[in-house]
Amino acid sequence: MNRLIAYNTQLADRIREALAHLPDVVEKEMFRGVCFMVNGKMCVCVSGDEMLCRIGAGAMETALDENGVRQMVMGNRAAKDFVYVGEEALYSQEKFDRWIKLSLDFNPKAKASKKK
Repeated sequence: MNRLIAYNTQLADRIREALAHLPDVVEKEMFRGVCFMVNGKMCVCVSGDEMLCRIGAGAMETALDENGVRQMVMGNRAAKDFVYVGEEALYSQEKFDRWIKLSLDFNPKAKASKKK
């Protein structure tokens, strides 16, 4: 990381460990933190003390009913497929693993961003 960015490094380490078994994981600075790209597509990020998960619109509907989960908003637009997951929704290993699984399950369906 080149710039000083304040994000939860313990959460980043937990994600790094959860994705360690995958062959194609790349870390990039994004969203005021670090993003884990899987198969060239944004999958899960750490932004501040929250985890940003790309889970798809279908899973997002039920996820938003949980405490500590909110839809990602960029500017005035809600971003489809993405939710921020706060610490209260990540406190147990079981809950954390569920968010990683939702993100990895959606990854094959997610569109890669356009190359600049």
